[in-house]
Amino acid sequence: MWDLGQKLDQPMDEEAGKLRNMYKQKFSALLVIRLAYQSLGVVYGDLGTSPLYVFYNTFPHGVNDPEDVIGALSLIIYSLTLVPLLKYVFIVLRANDNGQGGTLALYSLLCRHANIKIIPNQHRTDEELTTYSRTTIHERSFAAKTQRWLERGFIKSIILILVLVGTCMVIGDGILTPAISVLSAAGGIRVNKPEIDSGVVVIVAVVILVGLFSVQHYGTDKVGWLFAPIVLVWFLLIGGIGIYNIWRFGGRVLKAFSPLYVYHYIRNGRKDSWLSLGGILLSITGAEALFADLANFPVSSVQIAFTLLVFPCLLLAYSGQAAYLVHNLHHSRDVFYRSIPEKIYWPVFVIATLAAIVASQATITATFSIIKQALAHGCFPRVKVVHTSKKFLGQIYIPDINWILMILCIAVTVGFKNQSHIGNAYGTAVVLVMLVTTLLMILVMILVWHCHWILVIAFTGLSLIVECTYFSAVLFKVDQGGWAPLAIAGVFLTVMYVWHYGTVKRYEFELRSKVSMAWILGLGPSLGLVRVPGISLVYTELASGIPHIFSHFITNLPAIHSVVVFVCVKYLPVYTVPEEERFLVKRIGPKNFHIFRCVARYGYKDLHKKDDDFEKKLFHNLFMFVRLEYMMEDCSDSECSPCEPRTERSRDFTLNNNGNTTSLSNDVLTISSVDSIVPARSSSHCTEGDEYEFLNNGREAGVVHILGNTVVRANRDSRFYKKIAVDYIYVFLRKICRENSVIFNIPHEGLLNVGQVFYVYRLR
Repeated sequence: MWDLGQKLDQPMDEEAGKLRNMYKQKFSALLVIRLAYQSLGVVYGDLGTSPLYVFYNTFPHGVNDPEDVIGALSLIIYSLTLVPLLKYVFIVLRANDNGQGGTLALYSLLCRHANIKIIPNQHRTDEELTTYSRTTIHERSFAAKTQRWLERGFIKSIILILVLVGTCMVIGDGILTPAISVLSAAGGIRVNKPEIDSGVVVIVAVVILVGLFSVQHYGTDKVGWLFAPIVLVWFLLIGGIGIYNIWRFGGRVLKAFSPLYVYHYIRNGRKDSWLSLGGILLSITGAEALFADLANFPVSSVQIAFTLLVFPCLLLAYSGQAAYLVHNLHHSRDVFYRSIPEKIYWPVFVIATLAAIVASQATITATFSIIKQALAHGCFPRVKVVHTSKKFLGQIYIPDINWILMILCIAVTVGFKNQSHIGNAYGTAVVLVMLVTTLLMILVMILVWHCHWILVIAFTGLSLIVECTYFSAVLFKVDQGGWAPLAIAGVFLTVMYVWHYGTVKRYEFELRSKVSMAWILGLGPSLGLVRVPGISLVYTELASGIPHIFSHFITNLPAIHSVVVFVCVKYLPVYTVPEEERFLVKRIGPKNFHIFRCVARYGYKDLHKKDDDFEKKLFHNLFMFVRLEYMMEDCSDSECSPCEPRTERSRDFTLNNNGNTTSLSNDVLTISSVDSIVPARSSSHCTEGDEYEFLNNGREAGVVHILGNTVVRANRDSRFYKKIAVDYIYVFLRKICRENSVIFNIPHEGLLNVGQVFYVYRLR
């Protein structure tokens, strides 16, 4: 019966092949330059506001030796050169997943080249999508050996945890960036008005943060046109102020371009010098957001913007601040604002505040984007996702996450009150994201790019030396604010991993308990019930086989609708699925059973919109399938009756299973068993018009959406921490998250929930 079910319910190879369509997106030179300008407001806001607080966090207790300033500047220069410029702009950005960046995009890229996805709902038909790009791996290559090593069970889990850690740190970045950027910008009030209390600065920062998060529901499309000019003016200002300070205080600091000063600064051996690396690390914060915010900008545009504008202006800004600080060693706490010429102080203060808001907006948007990706991978509880733009698919808003970020951001700002502790927390989050990116990039270079081992070792060695050095420095500051991102990441990691674990167990339960097609055929065309007019849409996570909820339903109720459609909505490790390739439809069993399967495929950037389009498109594709089916039958075989059960005419075979004999030959289907006998032929004949009319009548009679409501419980023999994870945390998350009926916009009067309890046995 299992073999018969596999034969009758084959994966949709043929259906997927019909949809294949190749296309490539090309950008003209003028468009690349225009997009480079627009990328300033989205990609570089975080990196561009670092000059507000780098020297303050590098020398929080002041500086005594001008050589220390030059040494710190030298470290900043070469950190900017090695990490944002060489590593991210010229290497990591090339590892984008069709324009999408971030740790989960790298994970999706790896999932297409190795079987490391924990939920096994992927099939070879998915590889025929135009957006499913992958390279060929030779069997005896090092990449093939790496692929086999990655596909081990425990290695899959390690990679998943690694990706989730990076994702949680990006979420922490979305909390800490607004806090430190806005607080640093607002701190400029006290520089010109020293009589103002520091509490006023905190209140101003909190007001700005509340306003920032309160307008998120409008989307960046409404105010995004302001971002690029603001950031452009900001970079030109800090670059110009840097040139002014170098001209005013002398070019002594330009010696910092010699790498010898890096050596002398680190060789100094003082504890303060080593701990100051945590502040210098903040000069490259935003590089990780640069990759996560890549979105729809072509890599060439981002590279042009960084090399021609961002990088030179940042070097000039830090050099100018160092030139001022060498002659004013006691101004390290507010060197940025004190180095501004008096005549343009307040205009720069306004632009700095606006730039801090833009930087905060970029990280908040990146947080929304990465949580949307986590949702598609089954690693985050279902939350409401809203499109804020009809033009740009990637611009989304997640209300629940927005208010959580606001509360945590205000708590960090009010709790720490100063830039130093927030900077320590910020540095910890950033360096961990960079380490995760480096480890994933090693796998990408081996599996996807097939790089020579020398290049892999060079990239690995250089990246780990720089990042591990900074990581060792921030470890000493865990008790000075560095614990904050670790605590935040710990909470989010627990939520994400437990949710993913529960999702996997629910899928495995459906996979193990699915019903064979032979059992359905044994019930006959009426399924042993009364077939009433209407259409049943049975939602399932299975792309093949009959879900257990359906057998549970028909064994407890006396009737079923005349048409049954099994609907599987699944997400693939691709950034998007083109609309014309989204739906796959096929018939299950003989025609007089009127059972169909529809698989709706989405990428991690796609959004299942809350409207009636899904149901309309589903029925449109169903009717198109019926039409094409009859057209193909008329062309290929005019002798066979359209309503007779069809099989392959050229194959005759017999399968024995526990005494049951199943024979399949020449359009004759016979199932013999102790329990039931199905007639070999149906005497009914129908045409394409009859099938259309039958489906239309069913749709007009009413559509019922049948959803499974599987309750997961840990077995009594499970370990206590597994019981806590499944029986309390996972159950709590399912109660507070959105129901599938809300996500699919199912009307309450057309919803039917089928409940069942599943015990996770022998959790290990």
